[in-house]
Amino acid sequence: MQINDPVVVAEVEAAFARYEAALVSNDVAVLDDLFWDDARTIRYGGGENLYGMGEIRAFRSGRSPQGLMRTLGRTVITTFGSDFATASTLFTREGAPGKVGRQQQTWVRLPEGWKVVAAHVSVIPDPLP
Repeated sequence: MQINDPVVVAEVEAAFARYEAALVSNDVAVLDDLFWDDARTIRYGGGENLYGMGEIRAFRSGRSPQGLMRTLGRTVITTFGSDFATASTLFTREGAPGKVGRQQQTWVRLPEGWKVVAAHVSVIPDPLP
């Protein structure tokens, strides 16, 4: 198995960048498109545990579009073979001083393209203020 094939890394980086742009602009249609449309998709958020795309869609449709801008740091994308990847990043928001967010996504290449099949988002006190 090849780890971090540059072609595959570039594909996942593009999907990750599309996700980030959709997140900060609250483009719910693109966010939904980037997640696997399946009952087995999981997203653990800052205050919610979402099982299946139905719950994820309901959360996104009810979320406020305010305060979504953020700055990313220490983003690491690792690919395993040509169809599996992880993306991990830290983020900060102006409205949350002294806090750092952590996001991890599991990406899989499905017939319809790269999709997030599992995600975790949490915020903790910044260990390096």
